[in-house]
Amino acid sequence: MSDSTSIKGGKINLRRPDVMKEVQAEVVTHYRSQLVEYIRSIGNRLHVPGRLTIRLAKQFGFCYGVERAIDLAYAARKVYPLPKRIFLLGEIIHNPEVNEQIDAMGIKALSSRPNEAELAQLNEQDVVIIPAFGTEVHTRSAIKERGCVMVDTTCGDVMSVWKRVKQYSRDGVTSIIHGKAWHEETKATSSQATASRGHYLVAFTLDETDSICDYILHGGDKAAFLEQFKGAYSEGFDPDVHLKTIGVANQTTMLRGETEEVQNRLRKAMIERYGQDKIGEHFRVFDTICSATQDRQDALQGLLQEPMDLLLVVGGYNSSNTSHLAEMGETVLPTYFIKNAQKMASIERIHHFNQHEQVEVHTDHWLPPGDLTIGITAGASCPNNLIEDTIRRLFALKSIALEDAFPRELLNLG
Repeated sequence: MSDSTSIKGGKINLRRPDVMKEVQAEVVTHYRSQLVEYIRSIGNRLHVPGRLTIRLAKQFGFCYGVERAIDLAYAARKVYPLPKRIFLLGEIIHNPEVNEQIDAMGIKALSSRPNEAELAQLNEQDVVIIPAFGTEVHTRSAIKERGCVMVDTTCGDVMSVWKRVKQYSRDGVTSIIHGKAWHEETKATSSQATASRGHYLVAFTLDETDSICDYILHGGDKAAFLEQFKGAYSEGFDPDVHLKTIGVANQTTMLRGETEEVQNRLRKAMIERYGQDKIGEHFRVFDTICSATQDRQDALQGLLQEPMDLLLVVGGYNSSNTSHLAEMGETVLPTYFIKNAQKMASIERIHHFNQHEQVEVHTDHWLPPGDLTIGITAGASCPNNLIEDTIRRLFALKSIALEDAFPRELLNLG
């Protein structure tokens, strides 16, 4: 994984000390929070006696891969200042506030899967940033053919999955990818399979996994099976042929427990179909869940063991890892998935994302009166300043002065 950009005549290092000094100063201004760091330093718990307790998950917010992607985007603009054209494939990460900052730097967003018209406007003088999710093989090739300078911010964990999928394809093993077929990362991963002349099938839910297992064991109506998975398999995929030898991979931001269950059900089906002594010939699996994703899920699991009145999950609505945190919370207590503090309109109403309906909804009377304990977590694409905004908003709604809980020097009160 290189932090250099390839250009004619050599490479430019985007992480030069002089560049990164400027980048870090901007990043701190835009995304860091002294108030959040203070709460972390006192055990992730902020208590205002008789009125409000804030409990933060032990792990939340930006992971290394996200920080690296943002750093490289900022560095690209430092090294290639305006009026140099810089383009970004889709979103750098799934957080609207971060993407607004990137846009404000004059970095123009293309589609995550740019069409011919978008590609035609590019030339060798342009810089193109590949986001943290990566991009499809054919998109990367098309940009390279245009002669553009490429700044690749693809997460290392994503590239580890690509390595496994490419190996599956080289060995004639079909990749069963646990993920969302429409997500940029899964599209990028599946393209690695087809580029290596292999096949893939994407399973999103355990019900879909059971359909695959049933077909492995009993066969069935091929047309109906392909219709069920329309848009989630490789061209030429034939379940009668390509489910005989499979390897499991995953979108890195899925729930570990669910991915493990996908693996277990598929392994069990292959053992039943071919026998325990033949399983090595027909089934492969590797652990490719992102460690940062798992850390945040584990931290929330720990937080959910504590007594709380409600949970706030902060982050972009299209963020996969954030959505899974909200799913975890919903099984335990009232949980509200919000993209920023402004969604807490009043003590009477909150606007939040309903994952089942995929729309923003509102809930009335969401903030009970009296002494409350509120948990807060965020996905790997959410900056700490948004967590601070959330805390400030809760204090305002509960009519609590910040100086009742924070040192005056953190609040610039003199």
